[in-house]
Amino acid sequence: MTRPLRIAVQLQPQHADYAQIRDAVRQAEDLGVDVAFNWDHFFPLSGGRDGKHFECWTMLAAWAEQTTRIEIGALVTCNSYRNPDLLADMARTVDHISEGRLILGIGSGWFEHDYTEYGYAFGTAGGRLDALGEALPRIESRLARLNPRPTRDIPVLIGGGGEKKTLRLVAQHADVWHTFSDGDELRHKIEVLHRHCADIGRDPAEIEVSVNFLGGPEREEQPEVEGEQLRALGATLFTVGLTGPDYDFTAVRRWLAWRDEVNATS
Repeated sequence: MTRPLRIAVQLQPQHADYAQIRDAVRQAEDLGVDVAFNWDHFFPLSGGRDGKHFECWTMLAAWAEQTTRIEIGALVTCNSYRNPDLLADMARTVDHISEGRLILGIGSGWFEHDYTEYGYAFGTAGGRLDALGEALPRIESRLARLNPRPTRDIPVLIGGGGEKKTLRLVAQHADVWHTFSDGDELRHKIEVLHRHCADIGRDPAEIEVSVNFLGGPEREEQPEVEGEQLRALGATLFTVGLTGPDYDFTAVRRWLAWRDEVNATS
């Protein structure tokens, strides 16, 4: 399966007024970005924990109405924060609002401050992964029973790199695997993912590999170098993270130009 390169932005919903976030997602769509992600936290992850911050899924519903072309999703939804059947219903609803542009990004959760402040049991990393493994079939089952059904088979993105549990869940359930790995580590984890796919008889080419970058004016990465290295390992979705209050698209424009050049000659 030959996939075109895609460029995403993660518009981190921190330290900004909502009007600034709304303008940023509009700019992302106007520039030709393929996917706009936010994240599922309750407090900023950088720049001061008590800074401005907004909730993930209500924002996705607003983005679904505001945009017309770009795909949208969370990078990633924390499985712990919502009943899996409820999350499926929320995803189906945003899928309809967006006319089929939602990506259901999900992970096991990790930011203890969110859990403590909002009254969720943090538990252990293994326990949270087990809960994710139990939730994914429930989400799939509920999506199949909702009326009306989703407008399409909503793509599932799973974030994380654990080799025993997370990558097995990716092989079983995901259309997209998101990772912060690169180089030899990424090569190794892709090999592990392929082994999990072989165990269940799934073609690993069905799973898109997504990688992450931190954007901003201080980033001087060269997509034709860094991007090509990751592309050679199998990555085709490249996400640039941008934080508020000023969502600087300088790096994004470089990645978009590289995407267009590669896709035009592939």
